[in-house]
Order: sequence, then structure tokens, then C-alpha cells
Amino acid sequence: MSLIKTIAVFTVIGVAMITLIPVGIVIFALNLVGMKRITPLLIYKIAQYWALLIIQCSGCRLTVSGQENIPRKGGVCFVSNHVGIFDIILALGLIGRPFGFIAKKELVFIPFLNIWIWLLGGFFIDRVNIRRAIKTINSGVERLKAGGGMLIFPEGTRSKGGGLNAFKPGSLKLATQAGVPIVSMAIAGSYDAFEKNNRVQSVPVQITFGKPIYTAELSAENRKKNLAEQLHAEIASALGVVPRNEHEEER
Repeated sequence: MSLIKTIAVFTVIGVAMITLIPVGIVIFALNLVGMKRITPLLIYKIAQYWALLIIQCSGCRLTVSGQENIPRKGGVCFVSNHVGIFDIILALGLIGRPFGFIAKKELVFIPFLNIWIWLLGGFFIDRVNIRRAIKTINSGVERLKAGGGMLIFPEGTRSKGGGLNAFKPGSLKLATQAGVPIVSMAIAGSYDAFEKNNRVQSVPVQITFGKPIYTAELSAENRKKNLAEQLHAEIASALGVVPRNEHEEER
């Protein structure tokens, strides 16, 4: 049964990504001729319905709480733990408003996926080239200042069901430099949904959105020293896990 679900899910992913790209490009072209307010929402709605269809095909049993905490207007930065590759699909289906995200530069070479990341307002980051990385971060900051949404994974890599990793230094600069609210997003179970056995499994998946943290109201010291720890603890509490620290990871 899991094999059938796996085939169904990847068929939906592949067919939709290919067939909907022309639609996405047409909508993006409308953005270039002045329809900037409506086009991001149209592109997001296409991606949202695609994501919800994949979630439905997977048979995962969702438990979602805190969606009322998501601001519907103005810039907002979503900060999430990163369990597995299913996380982006969950975010697209459940956040309920357009957002972009910063993807590693290697994804720019994956056909169709690279176009959808671009259409959704995502950015590709080169972590080796500091100057280019800063330019990418600044693009995200401008998106937030303009009233858009961004999603970041401050762990830097997938935990693959192994708990909550330490947040990377400076991972929250995107939000603090833009002065926008942060909403935490805690995801549990998405690794078991596919990567654990390399087959789609109908497993419980839990997503919890925290209350907004208004970074513009924080002192410079709190933004620099305490914000990452606060978010780390908030997500760990929602997951019911003991967070890893950097020293434990080095052992």
C-alpha cells in the first residue's frame, strides 16, 4: 500500500510541476506589466492546492494548531525546524499566505523545482561566497519590508527525525533587519512520512504555529542574544523534545 501511495504522490508532484509551470509563468508576466498585488497570491494559491493534494494523497493525519497566530497582512518571517523534505509541502499547504524561502544554491540546477522556487519568490543562497550570500539575505529583507512573507530553517540542515539542532548564528538576521514579526512553526512527524523508509507512509504529522514575536519592539541586545534562544525553546516545547546543543553534536 505504501508503494502505491509513493507512486501516486510522486506522480502528482511531477505532473503538476511540469503542467503548471506555463500557468505560473503567465501569472508572473502579469506581475511585470503592473498587476503586482494579485499575482503573488495567484501563484501561491496554485502551489497551495498542489501541496494540499499531495498531503491528501499521502494519507498523513494532520494535527494543526495556532493558525490564528499568523498575521494576514504585512511582512512576517516564519521560523521552523527542518525535519525532512516534506516540510516545504506542509508549509505551502498550511501557512495560508504567500511566502518565499532561501534555498541552497544546488537546487537551482534541478529542473522545474528551480522555476517554482523562483516563481514563489524564493532565493538561492551561496553560503561559500559571503558577498553573494549577503546580497541574497538583503533581497529577503527587502521582500519582508515590502509586506511579504519569508520562511527560514535556522538549523541549516534537516534533522531527519533526530531532534532539534542548534540554530545557526545570525540565522534570524533576515527578520531582525526587516523589523517584522516572527511566527515559529514546529513540525513533528514529517521525516516519518517519507524519508525514514523512502516510501510515503500514512503517519501522524503535527504542526504548531506560535504567537508572533514583534522584533521591532525588542532591544538590540535581545535581538542579538536572546531571540534565537527564545525561538529554539519555543519550538522545542511544541515538539516535546530536549533540544541538542552544539557541544553534544560535536561528540
